[in-house]
Amino acid sequence: MGARTVTGARRAFTLIELLVVIAIIAILIGLLLPAVQKVREAAARAQCQNNLKQLALGVHGFNDVHKTLPHNGSRNFTTQGQSCCGAGAPRWSWIARILPYIEQDNLFKQASVSETTNLNANAVVLDAISRTIPILLCPSDNAITPRTDAANLSPIRVGTTNYKGVSGGNWGNGETRWRWGSPNGPFGSPLGTANHSGILNGNGIFFRADYLRKLAINQIRDGTSNTFMIGEVIPSLDIHTSWPYSNNACGTCGIGPNSKRVNGTDYAANDWPNVYSFRSRHSNGLQFALGDGSVRFVSETIPIARYRALCSVGGGEIASSDN
Repeated sequence: MGARTVTGARRAFTLIELLVVIAIIAILIGLLLPAVQKVREAAARAQCQNNLKQLALGVHGFNDVHKTLPHNGSRNFTTQGQSCCGAGAPRWSWIARILPYIEQDNLFKQASVSETTNLNANAVVLDAISRTIPILLCPSDNAITPRTDAANLSPIRVGTTNYKGVSGGNWGNGETRWRWGSPNGPFGSPLGTANHSGILNGNGIFFRADYLRKLAINQIRDGTSNTFMIGEVIPSLDIHTSWPYSNNACGTCGIGPNSKRVNGTDYAANDWPNVYSFRSRHSNGLQFALGDGSVRFVSETIPIARYRALCSVGGGEIASSDN
């Protein structure tokens, strides 16, 4: 028999062909990564929206039972000044008070949230306030929790939140006098009122010292569908951010959304007159839960007058959440 001839042997890639294939793969990966990142951010934004929705429903649940919105601080206090500062008093936040309505009843009981229990009452309470609550964290941010640098509480370990109650649109009197030496500061009179103090007397749904005011959902005169109730924050950019404590659970719309310095850099996290407000890691804006429980995305370029108007409960402003 003659020798067998081998035909059709596989030819190896040349170096040029291999480089072309690698280049094509790199291009495809480059095109794919932004799409993957966009899908991930869309999913994170949807989860964040759901978190806000659940918190808003928790507020409504509290209102249905108590016939008033959850408050910040203790109604055993007789003056607004007693709202500040530190863990050595029952200065619980509105978030702490809605724990039973967001499936955190055991934590509510462990913390002994009441008009008389201090935030540092004992080891059991201190353990409770350090807990991480998943519904309070936006997946786009990856906030560190618990934190030990929270304003008025450091070095106590305290749970972090990406969501705060809306104090309103008035800001700039007591908040800025100490720094800028002016009764009005740079925020002026945003709503045509002489009362600028958003911390002690905010014109929104929540503020640090709102324990003396009893406000129910049906008393939001501007309409629940046009009034912001809960907004997003970035804890690493604002040390006044934790879930158990009244002075860490509210923010103002007197400062614009995602506000930065004139040069485009972030304010220092302890620069509270400029960061006691709302921010997010989402592109071009942030999300708010409204008084009716709906959630809206708000552009960071929203006109400041409209933004402030949407944050008051009874200013009589004509404003829409569309932007």
